[in-house]
Amino acid sequence: MNILEAILVAVSLCADCFAVSLCSSVTLKDLKWSSVARVALSFAVIQAGLLLAGWAFGSLLASYVIKVSHIIGFLLLLYVGGSMLLEGIRGKEEVRKLDSWRNIVLGGIATSIDALAVGVAQSMEDTRWSGFLPLLIAVFVVTALSAVLGICGGRFIGSRVGRIAEIIGGCILIGIGISLLL
Repeated sequence: MNILEAILVAVSLCADCFAVSLCSSVTLKDLKWSSVARVALSFAVIQAGLLLAGWAFGSLLASYVIKVSHIIGFLLLLYVGGSMLLEGIRGKEEVRKLDSWRNIVLGGIATSIDALAVGVAQSMEDTRWSGFLPLLIAVFVVTALSAVLGICGGRFIGSRVGRIAEIIGGCILIGIGISLLL
């Protein structure tokens, strides 16, 4: 896989990461760069880690990943989006998404199931390490950047729209989860 192909695959894999970062950060009052870096690096490590796991254990994981990946992604996004929707309706001011390791890991896994499947596909194609490494690096970098852009964009939107943005964000995440089932 050449570098352009790797970047294109990485961009397609991190679209849902961007959406979760954007939707989950609409209620942030303060933007601390240490928190942004923690989320971005966590998402990037989880996404790249699942990609690597899929590639390394592709023949073992193939049948399981294909059968359940859409269900796992749906359930995780339903949980995160549903929580946002309910908290937005209730109007809790102290609610901030991606502010705990639990929320970060759930969001990271929910957005990375497809990376696991891509890793399995790379393994099934007998992609060697030298061909896989550019993809792994591109996924890590692009995922981290998409999380930073999503968090900054979500905070900007949230500061102008408020609770409505959280409700809409929750609905979007639920919609992404439903689309995984279709």
